[in-house]
This record gives sequence, structure tokens and C-alpha cells, in this order.
Amino acid sequence: MNVKITSRDTPKKDEVIELYASNQWSSAKKPDLLYDGLINSSMLVTARINSMLVGLGNALSDGHLVVYYPHLLIHPEYHRMGIGQKIVAEFQKTYKDFHQQILVADGKAIDFYEKCGFVKGGETQSMWIYQGDEH
Repeated sequence: MNVKITSRDTPKKDEVIELYASNQWSSAKKPDLLYDGLINSSMLVTARINSMLVGLGNALSDGHLVVYYPHLLIHPEYHRMGIGQKIVAEFQKTYKDFHQQILVADGKAIDFYEKCGFVKGGETQSMWIYQGDEH
């Protein structure tokens, strides 16, 4: 299976929405806001097999010290194939030396991110004002 990972791809809105809907992410119900947010991220990394969008991740950063990774998702049919790790590796090409790399993980994602080198942030606790319903 040949997976193309790149930060130079601009996916189409409909394929982004399909990917989010396939993972039952509530942000798929706000397609314009979701797409605009992704396209305007500091970095957007996509994963494609042939021409099909099978995964993506985005980063928001000050460009020097701190980066936050809001989204990383893979189409359910392609889970556990190493695609997420390849997306994280692509981010590391740019952000590996940053003082702080931050994300929020829950459920099965915690184990995944630990395998990628992330650790729990001491006694910190994630906090949010959230309009979704999947957590």
C-alpha cells in the first residue's frame, strides 16, 4: 500500500467532510467552518492512497516556540496501518525542536500519542468550552 504524506496538498471540502463524517466527528456538521479552519492552519498534512484522502492532521503554531495539534484523523477503513504515525512524523520535520508541542487526547488516542512520544503534561488537565457531542 503506497501512502502519500504531504503538507503541500489542498484537499477538497467534500472529501474533508466525508473523512470527518466517517469518523463521526461533530465538526463535520459545520463544513464551512471546518474547512476554512483546516485550510488556514499553520500546517495541514494529508494522507492519500492513490487519490483518496484517507487521513489528515493540522497544526496551529506561533512559528517559533509552541505548536498545538487540534486534529489528526484517519478513515476507519485504514486504521492501524501506520498512517497516523506518518502524519506525526511529517509534523516533526517542522516542529521537533519547538519548546512545547501540545494536544488533547482521549480514549484510544492516548495510547497512540504515547507511542508517538507524547506524555501526560504533569498535573495539567485539558479544559474547554465545547459544542460537540462525541466525548
